[in-house]
This record gives sequence, C-alpha cells and structure tokens, in this order.
Amino acid sequence: MPVDLGPGFVKRNPYESDPGFWPVLNANCVWQREPLPATVLASLTRYSEVPAEDGKGPIRIAAVVTVHRTATAADWEMAETLEEALRCPDQQLRQGERITDLFSQSSAYGDLANINSEDALTESGKYYSDELGGPYYYYWIQNRLAQVTMAVVGRGAKGRTEEEVDAAILQGTGRMLNLAESELEAPE
Repeated sequence: MPVDLGPGFVKRNPYESDPGFWPVLNANCVWQREPLPATVLASLTRYSEVPAEDGKGPIRIAAVVTVHRTATAADWEMAETLEEALRCPDQQLRQGERITDLFSQSSAYGDLANINSEDALTESGKYYSDELGGPYYYYWIQNRLAQVTMAVVGRGAKGRTEEEVDAAILQGTGRMLNLAESELEAPE
C-alpha cells in the first residue's frame, strides 16, 4: 500500500497489475507482460507515487511480489534478473520510458550487509521518460525468502533526490520482507 512507502504516496492508475501475468524482458530488451509460467503460482505489481508538486516531478515506485512453486524456481528468477542487466544494459520499460547504464549486484544472506533475506540483488541506472525527461535516478532492490521474491523499484524526477527515492524503496522493501516472513512462519 502507498502508506507503506512513506508520507505523500498515493495509488497510481492503474494501481495493480493483472495477477495472471508477470513482467518478462524479451530478446529486444523490451519489458512486456506474459502469462505466468507453470513454475509461478501468482505475481502482483502495485504502482504508487508521490505526485508532482512545487516544481518537482513525481517519485514513482513499483512493488512486485511473486510466489513460485518452489524455492529453486525463485532462485532461477533471481539469477535471471541479475543476468538481464548484463544482457540488456539499456531497457524499454513501456512505451515512452527507458532505463540505461544498468548495473546489478547480488548478495547471499550474510554478504554485503544482507541480513534480511536468503538472496538479494540491487540494480541501478538512469531513467528517461518522454513525459518527464531525464536522466533521473533509477534503483531496484529484489529479495528472496523461500519461494517468494519481492522487488521494489523507484524512479526519480526533476527536483527529487536519490535519498528521497531510496527512503521509499527501503521502507517498502522492509515492509514487504516483514510481511512475507510473518506469512511464511505462520502456523498452518
């Protein structure tokens, strides 16, 4: 929910993706939504933003949760996500939006300050938009707990600092990890 990201966040339109589809980076480095593969039980993306105001552009956040049938399938998603920045350092998010100069880094539990998940990765780059201009700050954090992957991606805009975007990403990531951990440990 937008409130989990910090003050000023509201739902974007559309707010939720179709849970029967998930994002896939095709061979031409263009993101598209495809039906869920047999290894995925569900995937949902929610879109939030701090609206543009006082000469500053919006901060846009997308949060993605994917539940795989097995932890191994979730591991494969993490590996593929890491590889995507190497294969496609420049990507089209949707019509009129792209990211460039991507750099990814992965860390297992206990490495590089990862004390919250079994596997984590980060991705950074530059964001460009026909609507907003650019380049602006782009950052992605993805974590895995058992068969669940969670990702939060943030995009800055004119007048927005990296720290503002990072604060929302970190707050959203922390909330998602806490909720997933509670659900995974819940008695049956």
